[in-house]
Amino acid sequence: MIEIRNLNKTFSLKGRSVDAVRGVSLTVQDGDIYGVIGYSGAGKSTLVRCINLLETPDSGLLRIGDSEEITVENGKILTGREKTPIKEKQLNAMRRSIGMIFQHFNLLDRSTVFENVAYPLKYTGLSKKEIRDRVMEMLQLVDLTDKQDAYPSQLSGGQKQRVAIARALANHPKILLSDEATSALDPDATESILGLLRSLNEKLGLTIIAITHEMAVIKSICRHVAVMEDGRVVEEGSVYDVFAHPRQDITRHFVASASALNRVDKLLKEDSPLVRVQPGELLVKLLFSRDSVGDSVISEISREYQVSINIVLASVEVLEGAPLGGMIAVVKGSEEHIAQALQWMEAHYVEVEVLRRG
Repeated sequence: MIEIRNLNKTFSLKGRSVDAVRGVSLTVQDGDIYGVIGYSGAGKSTLVRCINLLETPDSGLLRIGDSEEITVENGKILTGREKTPIKEKQLNAMRRSIGMIFQHFNLLDRSTVFENVAYPLKYTGLSKKEIRDRVMEMLQLVDLTDKQDAYPSQLSGGQKQRVAIARALANHPKILLSDEATSALDPDATESILGLLRSLNEKLGLTIIAITHEMAVIKSICRHVAVMEDGRVVEEGSVYDVFAHPRQDITRHFVASASALNRVDKLLKEDSPLVRVQPGELLVKLLFSRDSVGDSVISEISREYQVSINIVLASVEVLEGAPLGGMIAVVKGSEEHIAQALQWMEAHYVEVEVLRRG
């Protein structure tokens, strides 16, 4: 488990202070894939570097797995209840238990794939045979055994990231930190890397924290998510709940960016014929959660309340194994029947938002 309590980090830039991380508290359970999303400058990369202490926080509390509690006071790293200064050996051991991958791979250009993966094993006391066995095990894990003698310049972006993942896992860490690991990749390579991370999570029980500015990444692999803005966590929860019921404006924007229903905003702005309504009609947005998907809602209300429904846009996806659907539709009928139909839908766990009235 990763426990973070009231973590703070301030930088001094050009004579002014920048609060990169402000009072952040998070708990990540073992074996979870936890996403942290935010725009550039939100503080998410600083947060992840504070977790493995590549960046020393100004203050706060950290607990990584079974290790002693770490307290940071005035930029000094202290351990245990006695709050004794951390020893270099303890710090290195903690860092070895956490692997990290980056957006731009950070590979050694003049070293082969084998040498890149072997690099973090140099000073671990392992024999040459043990290092070779470990490297080949990691390359097999990321499906790159045939590239062991290649150089980074001979690899695709996706292959470079696979090498970076193999290197990050060479010390058998329990935690993997991914800092925008797919941002520099094309869509096919992105899907391949996300699939690999899912597989590693399942096979190794690896806990993954994924830093990203793309809600599609969160939707694809994460189970829980925290949304950061201006150095703070402004919203967190299961991916399903955050997608189904975003509370903050920034979260709603991220969710909309990953939904096909977002196109309705453009249609409304352009006053497209698709979203025009006549007197007695309503343009509505319907959200079907796990409690309502599967019910024959549309046919039911059409039959019971004598209303017609013209579907403009529709989307259904599966998050955490549960369906989440949405629909933009024009509802036509008498004012009384429309009101009854919308009331019936809300009683059956369909969220209704009226976008335009005729």
